[in-house]
Amino acid sequence: MGKPGILIVEDDLYLGILLKDIFENKGFEARHFTRALDGLESFKENKYDLCLFDIDLPDENGFTLAKKIKNINDDIPVIFLTAQTMKEDIITGLSLGADDYIKKPFNLDELVLRVNNILKRAGKSYNANESSIFQIGQFKFDYAFQQLIFVEEEQVLTHKEAELLKMFCENKNQILKREEVIEKIWGEYTLSHIRSMDVYITRLRKYLKKDSSVEIVNVRGEGYKLRIDRREIG
Repeated sequence: MGKPGILIVEDDLYLGILLKDIFENKGFEARHFTRALDGLESFKENKYDLCLFDIDLPDENGFTLAKKIKNINDDIPVIFLTAQTMKEDIITGLSLGADDYIKKPFNLDELVLRVNNILKRAGKSYNANESSIFQIGQFKFDYAFQQLIFVEEEQVLTHKEAELLKMFCENKNQILKREEVIEKIWGEYTLSHIRSMDVYITRLRKYLKKDSSVEIVNVRGEGYKLRIDRREIG
């Protein structure tokens, strides 16, 4: 199975492009449209695994679009994005078979996790490749789903935590320079980003302390290292 396809219909151009970029960075095949009619035509011509619809669209509302989409494929998961808080609107969306209903403003990391979880339940999650699953001592780190799993315990990571841990995993038992990490993940080497990185490393250390063979250590004057005992399996 290849990349999962996500259809985004959002009339806020900035938000739509942002969502498209985020999902593409997470391994999705994403297309964005600002009008319901364009989204419907794309659905007819392409394969999608999930739809993300704003409710207030310029040509017709997201509910009408979802109804037309469901007439074509009743099994397609649909998530509504809206600034509305009316109970009647929520009921309308759910009655159309919506899988989730997210009110604006929303947390982007949470949205990605909800999408991934819906696809997982539907059995439509894509096959993670070697670059997205890491063994860290007794932990399994699923970068695509931002999950750190220890035995049967699951820790959901934020986007920044997942990006940081992935970088450590790709360079385990090697020194990562602080400047390199900050510029790659935060984009700019500033004092506030240095402090943010220290906070995220503290969180990761807390998650990883369940396995004594795994440790993120400071390397004075250089940066950090994900040190893993060589007895690690995998």
